[in-house]
Amino acid sequence: QVQLVESGGGLVQAGGSLRLSCAASGRTFVYYAMAWFRQAPGKEREIVAASNWSGANTYYADSVKGRFTISKDNAKSTLYLQMNSLKPEDTADYYCAAHPSYGFSTLQEKYDYWGQGTQVTVSS
Repeated sequence: QVQLVESGGGLVQAGGSLRLSCAASGRTFVYYAMAWFRQAPGKEREIVAASNWSGANTYYADSVKGRFTISKDNAKSTLYLQMNSLKPEDTADYYCAAHPSYGFSTLQEKYDYWGQGTQVTVSS
């Protein structure tokens, strides 16, 4: 069982930066692939970025490539999402999720554990 708690969301102006954190409980975190998803008002939840268990392999949605960086600190059982050059269209609730596998997936249904979400609002 893995419990996930996100933090770091907030209100930021366009062009600004935020770093989201996802603290995980449970010793199995190190063996899990992790991802960040987001859901904007009136839209379906979408994947933002994913990492394999070690952090060596990552995936980014085209919309955030070059601006966001996912990292996984297994020693601290924490997943991060560094978000730079934020745009109003990045406004959403952001969720971290854990996939009980070494390799990541881009499919939501593969992720068994989810955090409660943290809100990010980017003003223009």
